[in-house]
Amino acid sequence: MVGQVREVDVLIVGAGFAGMYAIHRLRGLGFSIRAIEKGDDVGGTWYWNRYPGARCDIESMSYSYSFSDELQQEWRWSHRYATQPEILRYARHVADKFDLRRDIQFGTQVTDATYDESAAKWAVTTDRGERFLARFLIMATGCLSVPKKVDVPGLDSFAGDVFHTADWPREGVDFTGRRVGIIGTGSSGIQSIPLIAQAAEYLTVFQRTANFSVPAWNAPMSDDKVAAMKRDYASLRRKSRNSYAGDYAEEAILTIMDLSPEDREAAFEKCWQQGGFNIQYFFTDVMESAEANRLAADFVRRKIRATVRDPKVAELLCPRDHPLGAKRLCVDTGYYETYNRDNVTLVDIHGDPIQSITPDGLKTGKASYSFDTLVLATGFDAFTGALQRIEITGRQGRKLSAAWADGATAYLGMAVAGFPNMFIVTGPGSPSVLANVLLAGEQHVEWISTLIDHARAQQIGEIEAEPAAQEGWARQVWQDADRTLYPRAQSWYIGANVPGKPHVFLAYVAGFKAYCDQCDEIARQGYAGFRLRMNAAA
Repeated sequence: MVGQVREVDVLIVGAGFAGMYAIHRLRGLGFSIRAIEKGDDVGGTWYWNRYPGARCDIESMSYSYSFSDELQQEWRWSHRYATQPEILRYARHVADKFDLRRDIQFGTQVTDATYDESAAKWAVTTDRGERFLARFLIMATGCLSVPKKVDVPGLDSFAGDVFHTADWPREGVDFTGRRVGIIGTGSSGIQSIPLIAQAAEYLTVFQRTANFSVPAWNAPMSDDKVAAMKRDYASLRRKSRNSYAGDYAEEAILTIMDLSPEDREAAFEKCWQQGGFNIQYFFTDVMESAEANRLAADFVRRKIRATVRDPKVAELLCPRDHPLGAKRLCVDTGYYETYNRDNVTLVDIHGDPIQSITPDGLKTGKASYSFDTLVLATGFDAFTGALQRIEITGRQGRKLSAAWADGATAYLGMAVAGFPNMFIVTGPGSPSVLANVLLAGEQHVEWISTLIDHARAQQIGEIEAEPAAQEGWARQVWQDADRTLYPRAQSWYIGANVPGKPHVFLAYVAGFKAYCDQCDEIARQGYAGFRLRMNAAA
């Protein structure tokens, strides 16, 4: 198709869970569509992140599509928290069931997208030289889809194998007999370290920042439990839609500071034994009161000390530079127990930073370490990384990179002023990463598709966020965050993990239900905050 221009109603960038649902939803509304996907199959982040231990940190029955009861009744999740291979099988099953692949072009990257004001359409080019013209552009590129650039002196000199958790080899990695170094103890590091340690001859973990992690207590789900939940799926989904985190788990029913010390300890222990995010969402004040948060954090630190036999190692693993939950809480299987193994060493690179990678390991300011395999678990350029890899040009030649030079903002987390007819699924300013992101993606796709369908019915040619509405939304996002403990951490929620990235709070913290209620009210008001231009192409 090089040299020709293919015209569609909607071009979708990305075929992860949000992109897949967008295909299904918009196809059902009668729009002509095309999706462009970098990977060779569906799945998005679950296609790329195949590192050992990769697993969802939201329960399987919740981290799944709710739009089709037939789908949720027929699919059988094996474990409470699904592993990457099972989640990818699920994505492929969905693609097969709804015949999604016929509208997806795999192994292709969008390189640039330019808004043609005279035609009120997006001109899009791929790395294959193909060109598309689309009335609407939907960016389903994901919040955590582009690995953060690793800029460590000497990395190219390393003589052994280097792997990044966010771009893992399709064939996997056999660590048997290897001496491994891993940099990073965020979620991907915490999930992969126990399994790498089991296989490797020796594992050296380089930790700059200790993170709070809680147990998953993952286990197979019995047939009786699965059947009971499927019978109750409708009410569970309603509960999720009306919750803070987009999940059916219990949340916000106790206040730490109102409990006696004995009752408080019992409540913490109950949350710990239940596993998952309960210790963060079960209490109304854990993210609002510094003292309440300290009490919860102290409980987790006591659990770490009780698990790790070496007191010095245990103290290194105890986070002290941020409130519990202010960086994304990690959910693990046997993470702290791993440091009791004879073949595992923890190195503090906060107190003794890495100076350079060497051909056979790395050097800090005080010591040298040798290994033959290096694993980089260094995280993502969250929210904006994938979007800023594409040269996106809006009205009057304005680049998205310029529009976001002082920080990424989008009205409702979906639309950017100056970029008509372009929508972002779970973009900056959405609840996304502070909620069940799959359910958040469903809500975004449904809201965007309804707006696009409304525009078609009303012969509206252009939909564009009002600058004042976008600025007001950005203020609200920051003000809501500022009333909590979230900004007290140098986290990827504010872009602090990427050198030079402007610091703005990138997630909506007031809760999934509050967000959905605002979106519904904006729709009832005739899509307040958007400019709806009639017959713009004329």
